[in-house]
Amino acid sequence: MKWNPNKYAEFADYRGRPYEDLLGQLGGIIPKQIVDLGCGPGDKTSLLAERWPQAQVTGLDSSPEMIAQANGAVQQPNLGFELLDARHWHPRPEIDLLFSNAMLQWLPEHRELLKSWLGDLKAGAYVAIQMPGNFGAASHAVMRQVADSQKWAGRLGGVLRHEDVVGEPQEYQRLLLDAGFQANVWETTYHQVMVGESPILDWVRGTALLPIKATLPEDEYLDFEADYSAAVAEHYPSFTAPDGAKLTNFPFRRIFMVARKQG
Repeated sequence: MKWNPNKYAEFADYRGRPYEDLLGQLGGIIPKQIVDLGCGPGDKTSLLAERWPQAQVTGLDSSPEMIAQANGAVQQPNLGFELLDARHWHPRPEIDLLFSNAMLQWLPEHRELLKSWLGDLKAGAYVAIQMPGNFGAASHAVMRQVADSQKWAGRLGGVLRHEDVVGEPQEYQRLLLDAGFQANVWETTYHQVMVGESPILDWVRGTALLPIKATLPEDEYLDFEADYSAAVAEHYPSFTAPDGAKLTNFPFRRIFMVARKQG
């Protein structure tokens, strides 16, 4: 699956806000070694380097396109980026903070991986994780319905995962507690105001539609986009702002966790 950093960045403000909100919950900790797992284009990883100039910050991502863009923009001396699949990553003994924003949901085995990472982290280490909790929302449910329709099921069967891609907050709370962490887990729904004729389609083009795009030839993919756009628009009615702009409210649920390993 190929990522497009420019397409992903089209909604940088909305995609970046959960990262900044997660960072804001880390209080007065003073880490020395930080990993940003699934760093994407690295623009937000720079916030970690700015927040803790005395720390070495490493951004890791499995997308060559994302890492190329991140390396091209590196400025802080304490910040670096590496190409690495999270499924092959293990925390080094000196890691003080594992930060991961909107990445784990892409890994079907993320629960098992997270258990392993939590077990390997040293006493006193922190984890700060955010995942989208919107896989049951119409933006994703309709996509699965279209993919499972008679027209598309033969080519798209099994391509999209189901609403249990990400668990509920209490599942991750229990996972953290069982691993010996003091856990703070919560959820937030951001009511995003989107502009344009097909804003939900524009949003998912940069993320959720990528498995479909990787599976279908371009002409068929565009046909799928049209079917999806028509179906999902019924769930997100637009309204007109005083200045005449066409606006759509797009509720987006996020799950957060910040935890410190005891011992």
